[in-house]
Amino acid sequence: MTTRPKIAIIGGGPGGLMLARLLLLRGLEPTVFERDRHAGDRPQGGSLDLHAETGQQAIARAGLEAEFRAVARPEDQGDRLYDQNGTLLFDRDGAGDNRPEVDRTALRQILLGSLAPMTLRWASKVDAVTPIEAGGFDVVVDGISERFDIVIGADGAWSRVRALLSDARPLYEGVTLVEFGFAAERHPDVDGLVGSGKMFAVGDNRVLIAQRNGHRHIRGYAGLRLPEAEARGWMSLGDDRIRAMLRDRFAGWAPSLVHLIDSGELIAVRPLYALPIDHSWQSRVGLTLLGDAAHLMSPFGGEGVNLALADAVDLADALTSGDGWGAVAAYEAAMMRRARPAAEGAAEGLAGAISAAGVAAVLDQYRQRVEA
Repeated sequence: MTTRPKIAIIGGGPGGLMLARLLLLRGLEPTVFERDRHAGDRPQGGSLDLHAETGQQAIARAGLEAEFRAVARPEDQGDRLYDQNGTLLFDRDGAGDNRPEVDRTALRQILLGSLAPMTLRWASKVDAVTPIEAGGFDVVVDGISERFDIVIGADGAWSRVRALLSDARPLYEGVTLVEFGFAAERHPDVDGLVGSGKMFAVGDNRVLIAQRNGHRHIRGYAGLRLPEAEARGWMSLGDDRIRAMLRDRFAGWAPSLVHLIDSGELIAVRPLYALPIDHSWQSRVGLTLLGDAAHLMSPFGGEGVNLALADAVDLADALTSGDGWGAVAAYEAAMMRRARPAAEGAAEGLAGAISAAGVAAVLDQYRQRVEA
């Protein structure tokens, strides 16, 4: 690769933006292609907890610790667990934990504000990435091609870039989440239910979740097992119909819990997908992946954004090491080794939280974490 390669990063999520920031700090000028028209174009998701050895380390390497501390919420690290009758089985405030929460939107804003002008191109949905015989790749947006030496797929679950490296596609995990939003001041009952972080209410193959976000906002989720075709059908239904079906599925649960379904603003229906746990590819000069494009997993492990940020750190090191593409191939191998146990844990977390065993196994996991 040349001394100053022309680099395209496809996708403006946390991983892609972190990589862009780190490369800019090292004198490179990457271009980030983002399909959104602007930062507020669509909801960015709920709260994230950044881990010391991955997410927080990336923030430090990017020189953004002060900005992160200004929006992080260390007070929101608690856990509560209820059974389906509304009985509180576990309550821990999380004080002293080193996994501060931050809204995904706030994290994205920090990263966007750290980039040089013209680094990110809004409203740039990539139609194709095409190899060039002489080397490099054409990135095609709205029929216009631009040549790059290196293309990095940070384009999430349904990555276009991944198709040039791997035949793998995300597989439905059998579980769908219906997402709700609550303003805490308008929903004091939900506010009281959540405690100082997040709550789970677990029953037979069903779960209700609520988590504190910034600005006195709470995100809620109703999770259940559905066939994939049915889950995708739910995505086209109106709010009233979805709520009615959820009330039927959660019949017999405590009214204080079912209230989450009845009172929240319905945001989205989200079938959960994951790449195979052992996903890998043969390294190809000029093309690589990070984050969900490389190792999509369920959110029940809490590792997704942390892995994406760690990927960005390691890939920036590889691209600026002076050791050629071999350094990137080494990054890919190390990333796959790191992602595998996280993906296994996410699959186990999902299977345990939404299972016929109900709440007992989940309570054991909570207690084991405290004792560890």
